[in-house]
Amino acid sequence: MTQTQDILVIGAGIIGISTALALQSAGRSVVVLDRKGVAGETSAGNAGAFAFPEVEPLATPGIMLKAPKWLLDPLGPLSIPPAYALKIAPWMLRFWRASWPDRYAAAVEAQVALMRHCEAALPRQIAATDGEHMMMRDGQLQLYEGARAYAAALPAWEVRRAHGIAFDLLESPEAIAEIQPGLAPRFTHAGFTPSWLSTVNPKGWTEHLAAAFVARGGRIERADVRALEVSGAGVTVQTAEGPRRATQVVVAAGAWSHHLARTLGERFPLETERGYNTTLPPGAFDLRTHLTFSAHGFVASKISGGVRIGGAVELGGLNLPPNFRRADILLDKAKSFLPGLNTEGGTQWMGYRPSLPDSLPVIDHSARAPGVTYAFGHGHLGLTQSAGTAELVTALVQRQTPPIPMQPFSARRF
Repeated sequence: MTQTQDILVIGAGIIGISTALALQSAGRSVVVLDRKGVAGETSAGNAGAFAFPEVEPLATPGIMLKAPKWLLDPLGPLSIPPAYALKIAPWMLRFWRASWPDRYAAAVEAQVALMRHCEAALPRQIAATDGEHMMMRDGQLQLYEGARAYAAALPAWEVRRAHGIAFDLLESPEAIAEIQPGLAPRFTHAGFTPSWLSTVNPKGWTEHLAAAFVARGGRIERADVRALEVSGAGVTVQTAEGPRRATQVVVAAGAWSHHLARTLGERFPLETERGYNTTLPPGAFDLRTHLTFSAHGFVASKISGGVRIGGAVELGGLNLPPNFRRADILLDKAKSFLPGLNTEGGTQWMGYRPSLPDSLPVIDHSARAPGVTYAFGHGHLGLTQSAGTAELVTALVQRQTPPIPMQPFSARRF
């Protein structure tokens, strides 16, 4: 007879591992299941940033006017491969509705509340796992080419100001160079966010949390999860290796989460922001802060002493083959923006960021299975929101009142 676990967490990425650790700290017995192991997918290759000031959703007012350009420029900062355009059309309709001013404003308010909670939760997670050595507190520069691009960005900075986010606006290449020398003079303006925090290595940070979880009695097991079934007072998890039973299950499987929800009869409009990057070895460039090249949709970040050049959004699902020409384009741009950058010896990567049309995650109980709790859809903010999401999921599982309003993250909102 199959033994019934207390809690099974499906997914060993940063959301799943953080959630397992938080539930364990609340006194629960937790087993994590993942087909590839710790940080085997998207959590291995992100930019390493805890981007708490980034409260603006992807669906901004007027963004759909740019949609035709996305199809015509397959190597642009936000693209839809023509082979995927028809399949993503229903998602794009929801995305368009999310960009209307009323929905946009509501999404910003919800994101601000979540970010404030996550920014407070991360220090608790760092302290609980002795993780300060895995952090960098170097701030972030968001860069603009010319006064017109800068002026167009000012409303977004005012949104941040209105929500108490501290920043400095820089209006000359000389002022920028005091923070980050070596940039091309085309970048004339910038916004500097001093509170920006990064990890020295996102894969290493997830592994650090996983090691703390295991050291305290948790288990992480390889299993290819295929389906979920309501089973009496609990949940049966069907895996390729055989069934597993649990009193409660947390689905934190990133871009694959909607497939599991569908086995319970629930459908979510989850798509993938496929992101590309190249990680250059130590010595590639004297990078002193996280750099965001706003108009070009990519960043430069420090990773294990090297430099990671990556980003962009390709709405292309899970099955199309990677187009690493996108990574090449980003690296070529970075070379022109950072003339001293040594682009030799890099390693390319592509990951699947789980994206919902309103840029808000689902953090909620299943509507079909009382013993299932969802934690997915964080887009490019999974690392940023991991510690806070873990605390919110723990409150839900423990039937406690979460510290922020949870309606914007409801599983029923679609």
